[in-house]
Amino acid sequence: MKEISAIAKGIAPSATLAISALSAEMKAKGIDVVGFGAGEPDFETPENIKNAGIRAIMDNQSHYTSSSGIVELRAAICKYLSREFGISYEPRQICVSSGAKHIIYLALQTILNPGDEVVLPAPYWVTYIEAIRMCGGVPVVVQTTEEQRFKISPEMLNSAITDKTKCVIMTNPSNPTGVIYSPDEVRALGEVISKKDIYVIDDEIYASLVYRGEYLSFAAINDDMKERTIVVNGVSKTYAMTGWRIGFAAANREISTAMATYLSHSTGNPCNVAQYAALEAYSGDQSSVKVMWEAFNERRKYFVSRVNEMKYVSCIEPDAAFYIFMNVKGMYGKKVHGEVISSSDDFCRLLLKYGLVATVPGTAFGAEGYVRWSYATSMDNIKKGLDRLEEFISLAQ
Repeated sequence: MKEISAIAKGIAPSATLAISALSAEMKAKGIDVVGFGAGEPDFETPENIKNAGIRAIMDNQSHYTSSSGIVELRAAICKYLSREFGISYEPRQICVSSGAKHIIYLALQTILNPGDEVVLPAPYWVTYIEAIRMCGGVPVVVQTTEEQRFKISPEMLNSAITDKTKCVIMTNPSNPTGVIYSPDEVRALGEVISKKDIYVIDDEIYASLVYRGEYLSFAAINDDMKERTIVVNGVSKTYAMTGWRIGFAAANREISTAMATYLSHSTGNPCNVAQYAALEAYSGDQSSVKVMWEAFNERRKYFVSRVNEMKYVSCIEPDAAFYIFMNVKGMYGKKVHGEVISSSDDFCRLLLKYGLVATVPGTAFGAEGYVRWSYATSMDNIKKGLDRLEEFISLAQ
């Protein structure tokens, strides 16, 4: 048999999904595991959105649509972007696909030639680095520090750009750290991007879950930056619609046309029923967003307070999203039940083994020494998980 492609052989599986699968497997065996792995809201999809999906089924919305989505949804997305972020697009500049993850892959496929470099600030979401490689690109990882609040500076970005650089991927707000770039920081980075004549893929999937600070999209800086920016967003996090698989890109006409062509020859249109549900999400009652926002914010404050009261671990206060990026370096060299902790992988493995708590090691995000917790789970689970963390830490010798 001929070997499969070198690209396929080099792809690493998603660490976050792997942790979630392991947690579910242990629960199925009757083990009381508390999972903090997946970035998935624990809320149900709002009733008005579910009902829109049901109506679509009953109205026989079961046929092909435009590969980039129904025009009604793309128009609603344009209104959403204008309403929430002050950026103006036409429906023909919007591409709707099967989740924001697919959109990121599609955007990279559209702009990269083999060997093109993509600047990737670390910590980064686990999929970015694999998606770059899958598209024949070369990731150029720029390591940030906790002292910088895990944010890349204009000087760091400028130094990472070469004549092979095609784009930079910015996740703002950040997964896994939960930090946001201030408007001044976004503008300063935008100056470098514009001067160096590169694109920016601006992943804004958590932009509606900002608890403190002011948010600015790269596309809102000026007309030049709007042309250089591929905005990525979707319904998964804001509307608790992870399984509906609807994400979108907003980009200049050349890029959006090319992305639509890719879609026409790969997946075709995203699920028709899910599109009508997303249409209701963007154009219908928004009160559920506020309810979820308030719950996440309450959990965020509690989580930060509890963690920073414990020995050996700490965390910065996140500005947005629903993640805590916990520093576990204080546990290095310590033993739990005779097993030494020397890395974040060790920490997560032993916390699951002895504490029955599932988390994701920082190595998956390009940041050794840290562990990501998702607080997109109930307050009862958070309290139980943190109680177990505290007990696990007390075992350290």
